[in-house]
Amino acid sequence: MPTILNVAEAKRRLSELMSRAAYRGERFLIRRRNVPMVALVPAGDLSKLEQASSSGRGLLAAVGAWAEFGNLDKTVAEIYRRRRRAKDRRVSIKS
Repeated sequence: MPTILNVAEAKRRLSELMSRAAYRGERFLIRRRNVPMVALVPAGDLSKLEQASSSGRGLLAAVGAWAEFGNLDKTVAEIYRRRRRAKDRRVSIKS
């Protein structure tokens, strides 16, 4: 679980956070106005993420694939709408 910081605190402590990430393997999530913006992770973790993404495996690859869909939220909403209206089979969609 990453440590969550706001931007101002991360700026003040950047050198310390970099050392903790590099030498202790700690991870930090930096937020602006309570919105997650970036993560500070050890360089080795980033390499692993990039390898998984480029090999087409893992969640990061899936996220990259989703970027090709312009309006993914609208597409998913349309799928749910059609499933609710379908008469050919019973479907229980729990929210």
